[in-house]
Amino acid sequence: MNTFLTTLIVGISLSMDAFSLALVYGTQGLDKRSKIILSLIVGIYHFVMPLIGLLFGNMIFNYFIFDVNLIVGIIFSIIGLEMVISSKRDDEIKVFLSLGGFLLFGFSVSIDSLTTGIGLRAINDNYLEVSSIFMVVSGLFTYMGLLFGNKLSDKFGKYATVIGGCILLLLGIYYMFMG
Repeated sequence: MNTFLTTLIVGISLSMDAFSLALVYGTQGLDKRSKIILSLIVGIYHFVMPLIGLLFGNMIFNYFIFDVNLIVGIIFSIIGLEMVISSKRDDEIKVFLSLGGFLLFGFSVSIDSLTTGIGLRAINDNYLEVSSIFMVVSGLFTYMGLLFGNKLSDKFGKYATVIGGCILLLLGIYYMFMG
């Protein structure tokens, strides 16, 4: 599979939870400045978190011999399953509209980028390119979620999470058996 296309698909999948939660935030009537700030925060987290995960991943892979594709497949599958399972819960999402709330929001939707970074070297050797793609895609998805939040139902947000989880699960299976 083309590395750019794979990176883009992973970036889109990782951005689905940001999009879903941004739909909820969008229903709170954020002004344009707040939407831009929140989108930038999510993008920056999606840039930094895979690089941090890569550092941890390199430390692990330098001391142990692993089949990197198998590890990436397992990680993607676990994240995908977690996204699908979490979409089934009816937890009430508390919306925080302050800068601290925005930082927490960005962190919470970027944790999966941290774990993806562990297997980043199996996807693409140009780590800054990968992180940049993740940053742009997640920032755009967050902004789109915020824009459409007042027009879309809560159910669509759950569907977006399920779709993102299924895509990651399929990529995980691909890496485990064909990568």
